[in-house]
Amino acid sequence: MLHALTLTVLAGLSTGIGGLVAALFRPGRRTMALCSGFSAGVMLAMSLLDLLPHALAGWRQAMGPAGASLAVTSLALLGMVLAALLEQLLPEAKQEATGEGRAAALRGALVTGLALLAHNLPEGALTLFAGVADPAAGLRLSLAVGLHNLPEGMAVAAPLYYATKSRAKAASAAFASGLAEPVGAVLAFGLLGSLLTPGFLNGMLAGVAGVMCWAAAFELLPMAYRLGPADKAATGLAAGVLTMLLGISVLS
Repeated sequence: MLHALTLTVLAGLSTGIGGLVAALFRPGRRTMALCSGFSAGVMLAMSLLDLLPHALAGWRQAMGPAGASLAVTSLALLGMVLAALLEQLLPEAKQEATGEGRAAALRGALVTGLALLAHNLPEGALTLFAGVADPAAGLRLSLAVGLHNLPEGMAVAAPLYYATKSRAKAASAAFASGLAEPVGAVLAFGLLGSLLTPGFLNGMLAGVAGVMCWAAAFELLPMAYRLGPADKAATGLAAGVLTMLLGISVLS
């Protein structure tokens, strides 16, 4: 148990490392367009190429192809609806008089942080349970999670630093997002126990994938195109997709 929890904590801390890297330089509008596009690409690739296929494969044996497809699609749609409702609670992204778009960046940071928080909670539970069941499998999974958490931390910290000009706030937010993984793992293990079946966790992942797809399409990509030239936003999107695709392919 201690070994598995240690791996989960280390995987979560890599989010903070990515955020620290992003906070060490001063992003301008063009850089923010690139980072926002990159964040959207990371979220879309993670959802469409990792989370949803994982949930679909996990349910296919029990429910059959048609039942699993319907269940995963329904939960992804539910995640999108919840994201849309939560988005209404965030402050409007109005441009400041300086034209720097820091309000839009702050809104993007909030959306990204909430989406990744929702993603990290079940991911931490999966990492912990895998380590308890099979230490070797847990090590592989924690390495995979740690590597893809690096761009996640950058996705949280870069817009927050752009909006607040505070490296401490940007890095702290990334570390807090990453710590959701061990916190979620401990809470899940202690409070839910036997309810956390593979099917339940797969359902959580499908819903989280819907949240992330909505955040990428509705918030991050539009912000990328507002802040900078279209080629920067598109380049960031492509880089985010390719980075996650490479990580998933190498570590699958």
